[in-house]
Amino acid sequence: MGDTNGQVVAGGNGEGERLDQLNHPTDVLIDKETDSLIICDYGNGRVVRWSRRSGTTQGEILIDSVDPFGLAMDDQRYLYISDYVKHEVRRYQIGDKNGTLVAGGNGEGDGLNQLSWPTYIFVDQQQTVYVSDHYNHRVMKWNKGAKEGIVVAGGQGGESALTQLSNPYGLFVDTLDTIYVAEWGNDRVMRWPKGAKQGTVLWVEMVKEQEQISSNISA
Repeated sequence: MGDTNGQVVAGGNGEGERLDQLNHPTDVLIDKETDSLIICDYGNGRVVRWSRRSGTTQGEILIDSVDPFGLAMDDQRYLYISDYVKHEVRRYQIGDKNGTLVAGGNGEGDGLNQLSWPTYIFVDQQQTVYVSDHYNHRVMKWNKGAKEGIVVAGGQGGESALTQLSNPYGLFVDTLDTIYVAEWGNDRVMRWPKGAKQGTVLWVEMVKEQEQISSNISA
């Protein structure tokens, strides 16, 4: 903490497809067991791993021939990858090249068994997969082994009402199953409690809470 300059830990050698390069990386996670970074190298159609050890100068390809956008890893070290073009999410064991379909995979569409340009994903301890279903303006929940998902946020069109999402991106789910989602289209972060029919704009709530604290102090 306190550093004013960052350190390049992967890529940094210009856009390209060499093992020491990246091309429009979209997501990254830390694999603590191998002390490495796993990266969606979207522009190169691959997922790569870079060791965090000093002296690392290039990565290694874990999975290729995909259009990866979002990444997640569960407690059993299964890797989950959203494929932005195939409209699906697959689960991989490290070393597996094909994976197992866990969400979507039925072409682009808005059916409960479909996705439309899935972006970021989150996986909980029960291997439930949450997906930011970008062009369907919704967050989908796929229970382990399910053949179709459940709409848990949005899905009411891509406008700005509290019942709606517009092009969801970043996604996090807490231990109470409350969903936090960043909306690219509405320039806001929304919070959706489990089972809620609408969300709340998180930054507005924070301002109101701060105003209430200030009011209580001055009273």
